[in-house]
Amino acid sequence: MIRVRVVGVALDPAQQHVILLKPVDTDAGGDRVLPVWIGAQEAMSILVAIEGTPPPRPLAHDLMTSMLGELSASVDRVEVTHLDEGTFHARVVLNTPGGQRTFDARPSDAIALGSRVDAPIWVADAVFDDAGVPDEAVELDPSAEEERVEEFRRFLDDVDPDDFQG
Repeated sequence: MIRVRVVGVALDPAQQHVILLKPVDTDAGGDRVLPVWIGAQEAMSILVAIEGTPPPRPLAHDLMTSMLGELSASVDRVEVTHLDEGTFHARVVLNTPGGQRTFDARPSDAIALGSRVDAPIWVADAVFDDAGVPDEAVELDPSAEEERVEEFRRFLDDVDPDDFQG
């Protein structure tokens, strides 16, 4: 497995959110990144975690983090394990009082949770070989990412709970 870090969240030409994972050790993965397509909510959750922007109310991944802490469990690592017909698969490995437990997860949820607790993220070599792309194939515009974070902050500042009542 190759240890990676989140280098950003971007939009592809079709306006789909993509999380970009880059090897921590460039000897392991070369000058490549692994793009993983995710939903808009998960993209915002990951951005909140990597930017350290506290939301006014806990997001789902913040709730998971709190629950794990209350249960004396911790995230040991996140693993992107395989690619099946274009769909990435992942798991979250937890340390619990009853021993280590592994849970199947969507990569976006696993990475959002792992990013909150600074857990290492690993990608199977075969996944990186199949889906990794050269750095230069992906343009990560830091100003666009900052703009999305600022837009999310404005949303959080202006949101009213009554807006969600049916």
